[in-house]
Formats: sequence, C-alpha cells, structure tokens
Amino acid sequence: MFTALRQRFEAWVTRGQRPARDPVRLERRRIYILPTRYGYAFAALLFVLFLWSINYSNSMGFAFTFLLVAIAHNSMWQAHDTLLGLIIHPADVEPTFVGQDAQLRFRLENPDPEPRYGIALQWRDQPPSYVDVPPSGAAVATLTIPATQRGWLRPGRIRILTRFPLGLLQSWSWIEFESAALVYPQPRGQRPLPAALPNSAGGGLHEVGPGSEDYAGFRPYAPGDSPRRIAWKAAGRNEQLLVKRFTDQARPELWLDWALLGDDPVEARLAQLCQWVLKAETESRRYGLQLPGVRIPPGQGDMHRRRCLEALALF
Repeated sequence: MFTALRQRFEAWVTRGQRPARDPVRLERRRIYILPTRYGYAFAALLFVLFLWSINYSNSMGFAFTFLLVAIAHNSMWQAHDTLLGLIIHPADVEPTFVGQDAQLRFRLENPDPEPRYGIALQWRDQPPSYVDVPPSGAAVATLTIPATQRGWLRPGRIRILTRFPLGLLQSWSWIEFESAALVYPQPRGQRPLPAALPNSAGGGLHEVGPGSEDYAGFRPYAPGDSPRRIAWKAAGRNEQLLVKRFTDQARPELWLDWALLGDDPVEARLAQLCQWVLKAETESRRYGLQLPGVRIPPGQGDMHRRRCLEALALF
C-alpha cells in the first residue's frame, strides 16, 4: 500500500520530465524535504517539553525547547543546501551477464568550496549508496542493480538523498538519465565447441604470408631486416646475405551457428552461444557468429568478443 502510494507520488512529481542526456544540476524546485522517523520522534519530544514548560512556567524549559527548535531548523536548512546546486553526471556503465549485478557509476560534482557529506543514490527499495563530495571536487557513487533479463537495462528514476547533518530530516530529489546497461545472456550449456571448418581458400592449413611461426627457407637480405634473422652460417657459403623466412598458417574457421542447436528454445540457444563465444575467446580461437539475420565474420580479441555478445544480447 505504502509502496504504491509512493510510486504514484513520484510519478506525479516527475510528470513531464524526460530522461536526461546531459548532466543534471539540482535546483530548488526539484528538492523536497520531510522529517525522518527520528525527526517525528524529535518533534513529539519538543511538543512534550513545550507543554511541560507551560504547565510549570519554567523559563529554563522554554529556553531549552526553543534551542532544540533552532537546532532542528538549522538541520533542515543544511539538509536542503547539501543537495542544492549539486551536479549529477550520467552513469558510466559496463556490460554484464544475466544473473549478475549491473554497476552504474554516477559522478557527483560539487561546484562550491564547502564539502558535502552523506549524499546517497538509491534505486527503488535497494539500500542507498553513500558518498562524501569534497569541496570543488567530485565523487563517484555506484548503484548495484540486479540484471534479470538480457537486453538494455534502464534503471528509470533514481532518488538522490541526504539526511545530513543530524538525521532528523531527509532531503531528496529524483533524476533519470538515458544511459542503460547492456545485459548479455547467461553463459550456460553442456555442448562442446563445434568442429572447425576448413577455410574457403583451400581446405585446411596453407601459407598466408610473412609471419613468425613456421620456417620457410631463405630469402635475400633487405634493408630493415632484423639481424637476428640473418643466416650467418649460410652467409659464409654465399656472396650475399640471406635471411631466414617464416610464414604463418591459416587456421580452420570456427563458426558458432544458431542452426547447430536444433530445436532448443531461443533463450537456451543464446545461452549456449554465449558460452561458446567466451570459451573460444579463452582458447584464443578465431570464430564467427551466425544468427538469423546476423552474420559476424571470424575474428578474435576483446572488440570481436563484445560485438558477438552484443548481437546475442539484442537478438
């Protein structure tokens, strides 16, 4: 009941606000403040003290009560100004896998020469992440959001809050950015990597050009050749310097094909293909990915891995 009312209130307050692409600066009209449960208890205590002071006409009681009221008022002012003017930058997001947690790192910038303490970011009912922002500096607050399905994970509205300095009042605002985390399928499956296919240039291993793997005889010396490759023994029997020649060999192509997984469900196929991509990369294999409507030629390396995983995530 309370959660539903809060969500309706958030939707009413943030109506008309579109997800931001640029950094957001908190202004007065975007900041709200209410007592915490400790604040309500403190207010009840002040009311009791006030009634006691009236009943006994105790001037010291009045002085003590009004002193506490002044402290609470100053706390409210500081809680509001801790957020006022704060600049929140869009999140820096790294891709993750289904079943893991997405890490959204927001940069909080303080343009004032005074530090700001106890600022937190909170997503839904998750525990808030607190940071202190130095004067005329910045700090990074990390939100952890569970990734339950593949594709783009958009966190939606995020609450930024503070209870500084005494915890009697909570000042907060809502922000929403266009940034999202890419969630890859969960890598799982029992099938081994498919057999590599002979490449299209000749069926099997063949010489593809200069390299450093296999010895392939001698060639005349050319300026710029490494002295370590000069065949000094052969140079004594010839009038010209000879250089050892090496070649690399073309390897069979490994294709991770959607059609190889038969009639498995879509998510099971994607999970198996994801596992194959990670395994092929771990074994330093050159591999390509074949999906309905998507064909990624064989390659290797971090960029190729990311490209294949992104295709699986957005399929």
